[in-house]
Amino acid sequence: MKSPNRRQCLVTLAGMLGLGASSASPVAKTEEPAYPQRPITLLVPWPAGGSTDISMRILAEQASRRLKQPLIVENRPGAGGTMAMPLLQMAKPDGYTIAQLPQPVFRIAHTQKVLWDPIRDTTPILQISGYTFGIVVPAASPFRSVADLLRWAREHPGELTVGSNGVGTTPHTAMEALMESQGLRYVHVPYKGTAEQMLAVAAEQLMVGVNSTGFAPYVASGKLRLLATFGEGRSKRWPDVPTMKELGLGVVALSPYGLVGPSGLSPAVVQTLHDAFKAAMQEPSHRDEIAKYDQELLYLGPQDYGRLMRDTFAAEKRSVDRLALTSGA
Repeated sequence: MKSPNRRQCLVTLAGMLGLGASSASPVAKTEEPAYPQRPITLLVPWPAGGSTDISMRILAEQASRRLKQPLIVENRPGAGGTMAMPLLQMAKPDGYTIAQLPQPVFRIAHTQKVLWDPIRDTTPILQISGYTFGIVVPAASPFRSVADLLRWAREHPGELTVGSNGVGTTPHTAMEALMESQGLRYVHVPYKGTAEQMLAVAAEQLMVGVNSTGFAPYVASGKLRLLATFGEGRSKRWPDVPTMKELGLGVVALSPYGLVGPSGLSPAVVQTLHDAFKAAMQEPSHRDEIAKYDQELLYLGPQDYGRLMRDTFAAEKRSVDRLALTSGA
């Protein structure tokens, strides 16, 4: 009888030890901990205390309860609402830095030389709501209508002072479109956000303010007078105020906004953030806050929001070319 060879002995021994073929398998990988494991920073590109800041803080508070981690709101005002973009571009795509994305980022990327791109450098999470805009004047202003304002501007070329929340923002381009259509000149005075601009108008440091409906508390308190809005239809909150469209001036301005992360966010992280914020935006505290500014929920999921972002970027390029707003881009 033949004695077993060395290989047979080793195989027999491996079987006795319960190793077998599995001994050659790699060690199982340790599973990644569930996201999120630490606080998340939410970049808000507007000043603290403004309408957007307040509503985003309420939204963040509601979302943090679902994510079971704090959401830290970090204000980055200035540059027409685009100051979050460089930070987002540099952030790791791990879901711990996200940002509110306002409309001006799609326009300013065409009007100025910037290193970031609103499509290339972001991952869409969801759309939340949108701003409507209006023209306000001090309560004591002699302007009782847009016609009064335009008549004065025609009689005093280049003297009308108009504030917006930044160069290249939607209020700025809406006013540019209006004045260009009328062949009028004016003085544009940019501000970092809504609150300081509204205070300047109410104090009569400015003749006119053009902004989002963050002006609502000032109109409601009687400090400002609302002459017209830029929506497709009249505001539910101010049904007696005409739109620029129905006045025959043809300027419509809407500005949806949402949340994005850095480019390269994993689908799992996007889904977690999406689910938390979608639920949060439906909470009464958030709905009631945005209703103060005549806003409604305009939910879009990641794919649809991403599609709208690409369409908006292309549309803003056409608008910039039409208004000749390019300055070094």
